[in-house]
Amino acid sequence: MHCLDDHHKYTLRNFENPEVKQDLFFIKKEPIVQGKPELKTIHDGTTNEEVLEMLIHRLNGLQGKFPCRENAIAITHIETALLWLNKRTADRVKRGVEGKQIV
Repeated sequence: MHCLDDHHKYTLRNFENPEVKQDLFFIKKEPIVQGKPELKTIHDGTTNEEVLEMLIHRLNGLQGKFPCRENAIAITHIETALLWLNKRTADRVKRGVEGKQIV
């Protein structure tokens, strides 16, 4: 894993051929006006929550084929992380600050 753009763009190695790489982009937003809370999208991409949902799906599939305690524990912890990120978003929506940079 290599970070290319300050927590927004990553290059990942393939497992069996580490010379082959693939990029993963996260949504990137910046203030429309410096010092103001409104943000604009600089480049579109995925979210932490979407990646965690994908990992849960993948691990559940693997758990069905190759069940083990470690997979079950990993799934539980990823589900917990997703729960907290979703709670953070719900709290921000309730406060009316979702999608804004609080300065």
